[in-house]
Amino acid sequence: MTKKKTHLLGFMQNGFNSHATGMWRHPRDKVNWDYGKYDYWQHIAKVLERGLFDAFFIADQLAPYSTYKQSSDDSVRYAVQFPCNEPSTIVPAIAAATTHLGIGVTLSTAFEHPYSMARRLSSLDYQSGGRIAWNIVNSFSHGEWNAYGVDGRERGDRYERLEEYMEVCYQLWDSWEEGAVIADKASGTYGDPARIREVDHQGKYFRCKGRHFVPPSPQGRPILWQAGSSDRGRDFAAKHAEAIFSVQPTLNRMKEYTSDLQNRSVNRFKRKPNEVKRIFGLQTIVGESRAEAEDKFERIKECIPLEGALAWISGHFGLDFSKYGLDENVSNIEVPGIQGLFESILYAKDGAPVTVREAALIYSQSMGMPVALGTAKDIVDQMEVYLDEGGADGFMLLTTFTPGCYEEFVDWVVPELQRRGRYRERYSGTTLREHLSEY
Repeated sequence: MTKKKTHLLGFMQNGFNSHATGMWRHPRDKVNWDYGKYDYWQHIAKVLERGLFDAFFIADQLAPYSTYKQSSDDSVRYAVQFPCNEPSTIVPAIAAATTHLGIGVTLSTAFEHPYSMARRLSSLDYQSGGRIAWNIVNSFSHGEWNAYGVDGRERGDRYERLEEYMEVCYQLWDSWEEGAVIADKASGTYGDPARIREVDHQGKYFRCKGRHFVPPSPQGRPILWQAGSSDRGRDFAAKHAEAIFSVQPTLNRMKEYTSDLQNRSVNRFKRKPNEVKRIFGLQTIVGESRAEAEDKFERIKECIPLEGALAWISGHFGLDFSKYGLDENVSNIEVPGIQGLFESILYAKDGAPVTVREAALIYSQSMGMPVALGTAKDIVDQMEVYLDEGGADGFMLLTTFTPGCYEEFVDWVVPELQRRGRYRERYSGTTLREHLSEY
């Protein structure tokens, strides 16, 4: 019987502290590295490429979280994903330092016209040799809307707007036909205007009249990535995405998500079964023994400041948790923010009650992702269950201390995956789309 192989992606932000709140305090975090310098990101990218990862996924937000106590003070005080540089600025550096590694970049549609978005992504994909993915997001937090000086949109129309946004991008990416570039020096003719169509879109939300300014990249379009978790978000992901990043805290939740996504993509949007790759979030803590890994995990949890944790869940879920008691059951609280991620907290203890305090600390340690802890064999045992029973096609690996957490995974866990026939021995292609379609 052929064993299902896994895809692997690194998951960080272009900032001082990524998703494990307080990790900058860890004694092994960024030792002799400056997160603001290219060599830090290039080193991590080289480690991931040595480990044959599909891609390095760069998450983002557009402004400090400011929901907790109606202020961003605690986000600043505890480095809650603060400060954070613009994600696409490190893409060329990563691409230049690697040959095969894909690069996923999170870019919001909220404040940028689709014409400039399509141009930027085509440029990055062209220059990287076809290794770019776009994680498509709408901005969701009060801090982001306030920073850009606009009122928050009603959630009811944001997916309608996003559908039109994608329509414009598709028109631009598909407007250069085969044979459009002539580049004949003798005649002086570069391009055939009949084969480089002018897009003329006049819609409800966007107007665009012009030719796409960038020639087709090796992939034609970047890989489209999505993390939709609400009902509308899942529909959008099932329709548009080539891969979906999902946070599901338990095996049962993974099974439910897999079944739901398959139903939507195949029956509602007529896509092929398993055409959309399901990449589940996972945090790994590896040691030479299980006891060593458990000790590492305790040291990681000790770094989390409770006030910083509350600031993060308040920002992510759009609700000021300073107004609730720490022992209150979160299932009694209705949140306006990212519904699917909030469900990862509700089910973090597999149905047992979760308090506000527990929710904040769990989320700030792993975003509600399951934690695979132990020796390399222990971790691969757990990954195999998620692959074979949970419907996972791969894993987005959340950081702890960097770059050490990835170095340990590549040195210890990747060889165990390969030994069991669960992972590639070499890259078979050069583009990210080829990596994802390899198995």
